[in-house]
Amino acid sequence: MTESVVNYHRVSRWLHWGIGLLIVVNLVVGIGHDALPKSWMLGHISIGLTVLALSLVRLVWRLTHTVPPLPGDISRAEGLAARGLQWLFYGLMIAVPLSGWIMTSAGKWPIMWFGLIEVPKWAVVKGTPLFEAAHEGHEIMGYAWAALLVVHIVAALRHHFVLKNDILTRMWRDVPQP
Repeated sequence: MTESVVNYHRVSRWLHWGIGLLIVVNLVVGIGHDALPKSWMLGHISIGLTVLALSLVRLVWRLTHTVPPLPGDISRAEGLAARGLQWLFYGLMIAVPLSGWIMTSAGKWPIMWFGLIEVPKWAVVKGTPLFEAAHEGHEIMGYAWAALLVVHIVAALRHHFVLKNDILTRMWRDVPQP
């Protein structure tokens, strides 16, 4: 791709919205797990592993494809904040499911991806420093992620409705080239 890229590639958009939807579902289930049937956690684990796999694909895609430049009316500070949040999301898309996988590996039952494929376990035991770090990290990062997701959504809506630029629409559909 060239520097004149205006839209996010269709693959980028599908990965963005697909992973985003899975993340929202998992944040709701993870934060509300005490009020939900225990069986929902099996789906939570499977969705988390899916997010991890798709996020690795998305990271490779992002590193090998040009993204549209930010609009010219975006300040340098706001641009740095936007790009910083994007990279923080990439880190969370890998670290949160990875910490959940490590934590779940300490359980006595096999880890099954949607009941279809057995996923290898990490060599971790409940009560060890690795387990405790994964458990605490998973919870803290999950709440932080939920808060940052709200910031991300509010910023996108601000760009669309207040600033009236194409930030949101180019992640939603093809924006006509100027």
